[in-house]
Amino acid sequence: MPKGCPDTGYGPWGGAMSPSKPHDQHHHHLRGIILRSLAVLGFAAMIASLKKASEGGAGVIEMVFYRSLFGMPVVLVWLMIGPGLGMIRTQRPRAHLIRSAIGITGVLLNFGALSRLSLPDAVTIGFSAPIFATILSALLLNDKVGRHRWTAVAIGFLGVAMIVRPGGQPIDHLGVIIAIGGAIGTAGVTVTVRQLGGTEHVGAIVFWFFVCSMTVSGVGMIFLGHTHPPETWLMLILGGMFGAVAQVLMTMSLQAAPVSVVAPFDYAQIVWASILGWLVWSVVPGLNMLAGATLIVGSGLYTAWREHRLNRNLMPATPPIE
Repeated sequence: MPKGCPDTGYGPWGGAMSPSKPHDQHHHHLRGIILRSLAVLGFAAMIASLKKASEGGAGVIEMVFYRSLFGMPVVLVWLMIGPGLGMIRTQRPRAHLIRSAIGITGVLLNFGALSRLSLPDAVTIGFSAPIFATILSALLLNDKVGRHRWTAVAIGFLGVAMIVRPGGQPIDHLGVIIAIGGAIGTAGVTVTVRQLGGTEHVGAIVFWFFVCSMTVSGVGMIFLGHTHPPETWLMLILGGMFGAVAQVLMTMSLQAAPVSVVAPFDYAQIVWASILGWLVWSVVPGLNMLAGATLIVGSGLYTAWREHRLNRNLMPATPPIE
């Protein structure tokens, strides 16, 4: 079994979990759900902080750089008190570079969409990633995709189309295109992480992505970095820390419970994004957005249920922005 693979029989540290009594299993599942819910709240706080930072003048490259810079200490502390720094050793540096290149591209696009769209719209479109992950897994991994999952893909695309709302309230269509590009990037990450998980510990995957992200965006900072007001710096710092803490909590949730138990709670991020959008920006989700979100969430949950029923490795509904 892959090291650190989030499957039902193995913890993220790569060791088999001992059989549990039903009561213990229920306790672990509840703990996993709580950790996952906190992770989702952390991701929502991250994207809200970074959106405020973009409004304060922070560019996309700056958001990527400071998200990595201020998040790296959290990742290092997690590694030291958890799996250990030795887990960052890698047997496949080239695969990490490919995964990081796809991930950085996706994050850049997701942050770009965040600066152009309302928080609920950007997050909801981002959750179309499992739809694209299904398509990419069929094309690149030769996964067998039956009519049930293709139907779920079609329903998910219908949900995206409803959010774009042709003929309805105006929306930044360039922002929508960028958001869809970001969702495809996130789907690409899902596929590459599935491949990396065969030999690499989850700690190595997270660590080297942060290193590559900080390095690439650091080069961009030479040309695109600026000074900012204190409020913008605060939002950048909070965005980095919230994101890293959320990443750690998400990983810990998979240690406590199977992905089939905790992944559906990822969609609560849409709810948090809507609440934060209303509280901070006075944005009230329209009927099109709510209907589209319902179809996207339904598509993702149905796909996850089919994967679980067929005893396949699940592609969790990871939050759209790493």
